[in-house]
Amino acid sequence: QVQLVESGGGLVQTGGSLRLSCAASGRTFSTYAMGWFRQAPGKEHEFVAGVSWSGGSTYYADSVKGRFTISRDNAKNTVYLQMNSLKPEDTAVYYCAARRTVLPDPNFRKYDYWGQGTQVTVSS
Repeated sequence: QVQLVESGGGLVQTGGSLRLSCAASGRTFSTYAMGWFRQAPGKEHEFVAGVSWSGGSTYYADSVKGRFTISRDNAKNTVYLQMNSLKPEDTAVYYCAARRTVLPDPNFRKYDYWGQGTQVTVSS
C-alpha cells in the first residue's frame, strides 16, 4: 500500500513558476514508476510527465516539454514537478500517481495509487 500526498499548488500569473511535490509513504517507493497527471474541468486525465523508478528516464507530454521538469528523490520518498513559464491552459488539478513497475505510462488507468490532487491556477 502506498499513500501519496501532493503539495505546492496555488495561484500564479502567466509566465510564473510553481514546484509541486508528492510525498509517498512506505519503504518501497523506489520500486514504483511515478507520473504526474492533470485534469481540467470537464476533461479527461491528461498525462503531464513520468519518471522511471530509478529516476534515470523521464517522459513529458508535448504540451509541457521544455517548460516542466520531473524529478524524484528516493531517499526522501518524494517526486517533484517543476513548472516554469506557466500558461492559463495549464490550469487544472494536478495528481501524482504510482505504478509498481520500472517505467511510467501515459495511460492513467495503468497506475495503482493516486494522490488527492492539488489545484494549479494560472491567471492571464
